[in-house]
Amino acid sequence: MTTTQHSEHRTASRRRHVWHFVRHYLEMVVAMVVGMVVLGPVEELVWPGLDDRLDVHVLVMATNMAIGMGAWMRFRGHSWRAVTEMSAAMYLPFAVLLVPYWAGAVSGGLVMTAGHVAMLPLMALAMLLRPAEYAH
Repeated sequence: MTTTQHSEHRTASRRRHVWHFVRHYLEMVVAMVVGMVVLGPVEELVWPGLDDRLDVHVLVMATNMAIGMGAWMRFRGHSWRAVTEMSAAMYLPFAVLLVPYWAGAVSGGLVMTAGHVAMLPLMALAMLLRPAEYAH
């Protein structure tokens, strides 16, 4: 194999690994949305009014997303540790934002929007900390 061929092979291999990583990330985001969309109405049937308070609502919603994502991750063969770490990315933004919300320093809209936005880079960070877990 020539140097040029070897370099091209490494580049193709790197692209393939990056694509697997990105695809995996997108699959988890879709699974989160599915969990939220499917479990939200079930939650309302089982316990109407459960999420009338914003703080309860965001935590129940994070749970619905974590269930959907965790189920998909287990289906894809991920460890319980990885599922737990990724689920923490669903809760951490809300846990941080609820403190100033309860103190009256931020609005419910900010908690909802910033919580959802912040979980996305936290998920990417969890993946980057364990690349072998997510590159397959």
